[in-house]
Amino acid sequence: MKPTLFILAAGMGSRYGGLKQLDGLGPNGETIMDYSVFDAMRAGFGKVVFVIRKDFEEDFRRVVLSKYADHVPCEVCFQGIDNLPEGFTRNPERTKPWGTNHAVLMAKDLIKEPFMVINADDFYGKESFEVMAKFLLSVNGEQGKYCMAGYRVGNTLSEHGTVSRGVCATDKMGYLTDVVERTAIESKDGHIVFPDENGVEVEIPFDTPVSMNMWGFTPEYFEYTEAAFKAFLTEHGQELKTEFYIPTLVNDLIKAGKATCQVLDTPAKWFGVTYADDRQMVVDKIKALVDAGVYPNKLF
Repeated sequence: MKPTLFILAAGMGSRYGGLKQLDGLGPNGETIMDYSVFDAMRAGFGKVVFVIRKDFEEDFRRVVLSKYADHVPCEVCFQGIDNLPEGFTRNPERTKPWGTNHAVLMAKDLIKEPFMVINADDFYGKESFEVMAKFLLSVNGEQGKYCMAGYRVGNTLSEHGTVSRGVCATDKMGYLTDVVERTAIESKDGHIVFPDENGVEVEIPFDTPVSMNMWGFTPEYFEYTEAAFKAFLTEHGQELKTEFYIPTLVNDLIKAGKATCQVLDTPAKWFGVTYADDRQMVVDKIKALVDAGVYPNKLF
């Protein structure tokens, strides 16, 4: 059974205003997301599911899905602030979405096979899709066998400011033991550093694995997510900003012995438009990949 690619695209309108994630960066106006879809299909994925906001559907179908119509099987689900389990209500003053793992939960009726979760606006690189596809194709109906692409932190920095990354700890077998969100990571005088909880500067090696929100799951993850979201709402449901994140649940499942998560090393260089000044760099890097024959000039 071919795995599914699940793209988190519900933040499109809110984070960037309108359709900025659909900014054409490739030689024929391709978006970063187009390259992810292309990489996934050639790596062995069977279909793509997008989670978007309902008010964005018409534009999304017109601008995005139309280009995949004859090439890629696609489905859409919706994340909204009021998509809550029966019996739960939100604080009427809350406007912030419920987070990445709530977005994942929205696809529970569409995905019955192993699946990979990615952000819409990150360029992950073809090698990462290849290692993830190989793992997800190997699970053979087993449960609790998860994976994530472990990017080398030095391959994920921006030249125009600091970045936040989930810094991973692994055991000697390469299984995830913990992931901690670190902010203000940067390259300084040839060293990669970040401030710890006390503001003390900590150096980490170039090849330290970090999460770029590229996860692989078997389908029972939806059941765990649903139960955990109800527990989250019981504790935090009336708060205005607390969010329900993927790494939090993965950590909990690992510690409870319900799942393992293999950190798959990838040599791919991540890039994205974190800062406005990053845009030209992304255009240049995509052009270099096209010129090198990694991608065709026109994807679809």
